[in-house]
Amino acid sequence: MWNGQAEANPGSEPLSIESPCILVCQIDPKTNFCFGCGRTRDEIAAWTAMSPERRRAIMAELPGRLETVERRPRRETRRARMLRERSAAG
Repeated sequence: MWNGQAEANPGSEPLSIESPCILVCQIDPKTNFCFGCGRTRDEIAAWTAMSPERRRAIMAELPGRLETVERRPRRETRRARMLRERSAAG
């Protein structure tokens, strides 16, 4: 059973998988790309099971994909808000 930790070393820290997610999870109906990260639903669903090489290949495509979405998110993302609040407090 997957518990977020390395199977070979159950006492290890949780695995960290780089993700382009910016917590704006809406799919553009015309391109089928997420407005926030540029991935497709299938890519988002399979992200943790993908090889690092496959994830890097997809991430290389994301800037071009995001140029094709019809509208940009208008609201501040949760991640951006948290970073702004941390920098203002510190």
